[in-house]
Amino acid sequence: MGDNFYTASLSRTQGRNTWAVIFRHPKRTDPTTGKEGLRVRQSLKTDNEQEAATFRDQMNALLASPQLWDLGAREQALGLFDPRIVDIFFYKLEGGETDFLALRDGVIALPSSQTSDYRRALFLGTTGAGKTTLLRQLMGTDPLKERFPSTSTAKTTVHETEVILQEGPYCAVVTFFPMEDVREHLKECVSAAVLAAYRNESDSDQMRRLLTHVNQRFRFNYVLGNGPVKDTSDFDDDGNGDIDAECGDLLKRTNDVLSSALVSVKEIAARYGESLRTELNAADEKDQRVIDELFEEELDNRTRDDEAFQQVVDAVMDEIEERFAPAFLPDGKLQKTKVGWPLTWTWETGDRDAFIASISRFASNYAPLFGTLLTPLVNGVRVSGPFYPAWPNDKPKLVLLDGEGLGHTPRSMSTISTTLSKRIDMVDAVILVDNATQPMLAAPVAAMKELVSSGNSAKLIFAFTHFDKVSGDNLPNPSARAQHVLASAENVLSAIGEDLGPFAERALRARLKTSRVFLADLDQKLDVESKDGKRTASELGKLLEMIDGIVERPKPIDSRPIYDRMNLVLAVERAAESFHNGWRPRLGLSVKQGMEKEHWTRIKALSRRFAMGSDEYDTLRPVADLKQQLQQRLYVLLQNPVAWNGPEPTDDDKQHIFDAIAEDLSRRLLELASRRVKSERLSDWRSAYDESGPRSTFRRAKLIAERVYDLAAPVPDVTPSPDRNAFLQDVAAVTRESVELVGATLR
Repeated sequence: MGDNFYTASLSRTQGRNTWAVIFRHPKRTDPTTGKEGLRVRQSLKTDNEQEAATFRDQMNALLASPQLWDLGAREQALGLFDPRIVDIFFYKLEGGETDFLALRDGVIALPSSQTSDYRRALFLGTTGAGKTTLLRQLMGTDPLKERFPSTSTAKTTVHETEVILQEGPYCAVVTFFPMEDVREHLKECVSAAVLAAYRNESDSDQMRRLLTHVNQRFRFNYVLGNGPVKDTSDFDDDGNGDIDAECGDLLKRTNDVLSSALVSVKEIAARYGESLRTELNAADEKDQRVIDELFEEELDNRTRDDEAFQQVVDAVMDEIEERFAPAFLPDGKLQKTKVGWPLTWTWETGDRDAFIASISRFASNYAPLFGTLLTPLVNGVRVSGPFYPAWPNDKPKLVLLDGEGLGHTPRSMSTISTTLSKRIDMVDAVILVDNATQPMLAAPVAAMKELVSSGNSAKLIFAFTHFDKVSGDNLPNPSARAQHVLASAENVLSAIGEDLGPFAERALRARLKTSRVFLADLDQKLDVESKDGKRTASELGKLLEMIDGIVERPKPIDSRPIYDRMNLVLAVERAAESFHNGWRPRLGLSVKQGMEKEHWTRIKALSRRFAMGSDEYDTLRPVADLKQQLQQRLYVLLQNPVAWNGPEPTDDDKQHIFDAIAEDLSRRLLELASRRVKSERLSDWRSAYDESGPRSTFRRAKLIAERVYDLAAPVPDVTPSPDRNAFLQDVAAVTRESVELVGATLR
């Protein structure tokens, strides 16, 4: 930068007295572009203009002192400037991602079967299958009075929920998404609202786009309300009437901010819209879809650099932060980062009603309380206490884990996220919750493939819900209905066997035969005196026994398999081909029946997420995709050793050996895929995001395909190359390590 330094300025948004400082940071790069000078706006936590001006002057002095910019000079800076200024400047320079699981562990320890009698059970299931409703039954919360955790006929659970059933007081710890994640999603919402304004969509549609992110994980209307433009299209059928919703003054101020934001959005759209379309000379392009994509992307690029755009984001972020003011938070202790963003909220009480009411503020989806809920900002909720159902004789020792439903998007889920793969690895039981009226659709099949190919099939328990809705003239009794449901499962397992090999099918059939329950009327309080209630209570009791019965697997016998490296090459080749065949159509670089090209905004958002350190965007999961393809092809390889070192084992013993190798290999493949697709290709992801101008959508897709995917997973060929050899050697190395861990051989 030479002698040119960035300078700071003050800002105060509409209706707020608190001042904020804005500056370009000389030591922080924009993660999506790789360019220095990240724009930073941070509250100074003061409403005194003279004090704020002093802080601004101190920041300018720090910005003019490059000898103080390195982390090692932090203590020296503290001797010269106010701690608030130092904390703001050095925020994120101290490195490291926040370990939210560790934060929750530090408040409420998660019992393990290794050190206690507790069992950890993870719920998996499609949206609407009833996994959270089943969770309610197992933790004994009243479906009508308490309604915790929240349920809905639509998408509800988008954060991790962890429930520990134990004696003692009711305790809670809540962790929140980082400020940068929230701000980035909010930028995408504002950008979508600008485009809606240019298209002359209605005010209600513009407000909806401003407040609800396209993938619906960040629904800011929960936090801010639906705005001054009334729209009743949002959903909810769940609530808790005990929460105090008297925040009229706050909502009025928020509505004023949102009204101004809508005016600004329209002005931004008008300022850039027509001039941009003329400048791009779109009339020369024959393909209307290309014209629209080109225009939309350039509009997005230019508006994001516009100060008015940033001011809209700033104003809405201020409203979000206001929800964490002491006056609007339930009882409890709020821990914040050094720059004031919420990190954790903790509370302990012996009052169950008060506990449910308070925790619902962080987990509810009750529409009348929109504008006061913090649910979209939460990435994890852990609670413990005497949450016990009334129907069992003994109090179960359980840790129950719930999360986002499989298929929380219109597209069928075919790949399990890397986060979910890690959670599967840390639990004792996986309860696959499936709707008995439409069993075994794409998402449950993907979950079963993940479990069996990662060596975790022994953890699987099938829970078929909505069993009361299964009906037909040929289904006169529960036994006939159960066989009807199982027939659908049998067909799916045969197809899985054709894809992943006979031991995959064998393992899943064994679990389906011994570990299944059929559940009815879970959304109601169980009446154990009625015939149906007694049957469901009995099935729930079986479920508890199944969870408790999952113990450490027996050690493999002395015989060990021997594998041929040549077969490994074929497995890697097929995995790499499948990976590319799945992604090229999504990038728009080829055509494949049944697969659609992803919208340019999703591909751009994917490149932005990778540039920021994530490994997925919504259902776009290249790391998980590569890991899945390698894992499944190698699982087939594991079932076909060329010989055995010792007498050939029984099928049961073979299953134990294959699962032991596959379980360890799954962890190693996740690390390999993350390194090759993510960490080693970071600059290429940034280059892909930076693409702009005519045909940038095509160039971005081509860059991702050729400089990321082709190098991360080159298809082995008769013609060797350094990239292909390195990929094969990487996969061979992790496979050998997993094989040798159980005493097997890869030669």
